[in-house]
This record gives sequence, C-alpha cells and structure tokens, in this order.
Amino acid sequence: MKKRSLAVLMAGVMAASMMTGVVSVYADADSKTLTVGFDAEYPPFGYKDDNGEYVGFDLDLAQEVCDNLGWELVKKPINWDSKDMELNSGSIDCIWNGFTINGREDDYTWSDPYLNNEQVMVVAADSGIEKLDDLAGKNVVVQAASAALDALNSDDNKDLTASFASLTENPDYNTAFMNLDSGAADAIAVDIGVAKYQLSQREEGKYVILDEPIQSEQYGIGFKKGNDELKDTVWEEVLKLYDAGEVDKLAEKYEVADMLCIGDAEKSDDKKDDAAEDDASDADTAKEDTADTAKDAE
Repeated sequence: MKKRSLAVLMAGVMAASMMTGVVSVYADADSKTLTVGFDAEYPPFGYKDDNGEYVGFDLDLAQEVCDNLGWELVKKPINWDSKDMELNSGSIDCIWNGFTINGREDDYTWSDPYLNNEQVMVVAADSGIEKLDDLAGKNVVVQAASAALDALNSDDNKDLTASFASLTENPDYNTAFMNLDSGAADAIAVDIGVAKYQLSQREEGKYVILDEPIQSEQYGIGFKKGNDELKDTVWEEVLKLYDAGEVDKLAEKYEVADMLCIGDAEKSDDKKDDAAEDDASDADTAKEDTADTAKDAE
C-alpha cells in the first residue's frame, strides 16, 4: 500500500513538472547539482566579468568543489535581501558569497570560517574625513541586508550610527559609489575585500579606506538550518582543495590572500601541541638534572 501511494505521488510530481516544463533538482550529499545563491554585484566574491561570465573567489571555489565531486554548479544571482526566502524555499542550496557568520550563527548551518573580514568606511580622498568620529553629521550609504548594515545597527556601533545625518540602504555598491561621486553620500560602509576591489577598478587616489574598522568578522558558507550532510560534503572538498594549494591560488588571483583563515584552528592546535611537547621535554630535562644532582651528591 505504501509503495503504491509513493508511485502515485511520484506520478503526480512528474505530471506537474511536465505541465510547468521545469524539473528542479536541488543538492544534497548524493545529488549531482549544487545551486549557489550569490549577489552578482559583489566583487571579488561574485560578479559578472567582461565576457559576461559569473566569476569571483567564492564562485570559482564552488566550481572546483563541484568539479571534484562530479556535480553541476548552478550559479544563481539573487537579491541579497531575499536570500533567506531563496534558501528556505529550496531554490538555492547555499549562500556562498562573502557571507558573514557573526551575528547569524544560529540562523544557518555553517561551514567553518574561510576568510577574515572587516567592515570599513570608504570616503572621497579630498573629503577631509579621516576617522569614524568625522562621520558625525554626514550621509552614509550601505547595501541593503548586508553585514555592514548589521554592524552599524549593532549595539557596539549605536552611538556612531546615531551621529550620522542619514543612513541610506542601496541595492548594490555600484549605486553606492554613484551616490558618493554625486555628493549625495559622504561615506560607504562596506566589506574591506569589496572596498579594495572597487577602489582598484576606479580612478586611482580618488577614494580612501578609513584605517579604523567598524567591525571584524568571518565569512562562511551558509546552508539551510539542519542541512549538515550537504555542508559536510562541500566543506570536506574545500579542505582538500586547501591542502592541495588550490585555495591559495584563487586567493592570490582575487587578491584576498591576506584574508584567508582556513587552517587557522589547526595551526593553533599545532602550536598548542608543540608547546605541550616543549613543556614535557623541559620537564623530562628537569627530572634528569635532578637525578644527576642526586647521583653527584652520593
């Protein structure tokens, strides 16, 4: 009876798919498709290059993971403020796009961190703004639903944000720079990796990044809450690529090598192990010295 019911259900699903003309397959640990949601205007992590291809550090890394697994990678541009709806509806399998873990720890199933990040302010070089305190009475723009917005709205930065004349949400950072150029904005709150890329693509010396960060954080791959199987499969391949030196190559290509933090925990553990071994060796040496002293005394 159960088998017959399942057959009827599957037949209904197939019929509905034929009517819509679309059959969607979303990734789990055994599937052949991984659909990654990303902001298409978020270089160097995800963006459209001069050839019209979606590229970036995160997308290229996702491609290498899928190549190793024999999966198809589907790159799906999304509206960043709709990312949760996309993930929870199953239209994407993960958010892999400079996605901040801090403050969202309980909202997703996360990979380990792979990049350290800072939220910073970008201003015009001739603005006279040199530190965060100089933003009092200024107009600041930020991407909607971004980690930079979360940072500015956090308790840690409530006094800073309250000092602004305005805080305006823009759909993307190209719009934010247009507002900065036109004088409609005095500063842009943005991830440092994105800030560095944007400045490298624009007139040299026209903008500066303030030395004082708004907030420090880490990036991870966000999966739907409870989807540990897919997370484990993907992250295992990322670690294999890291061990093979491929992650470092991509980080150099996209100029985020100084942000990499994969392996930091292992390095920390290794240091602890080395320290423990040194302590044990010192203790053994001390025992031997004591024993030698005792023999000399005899």
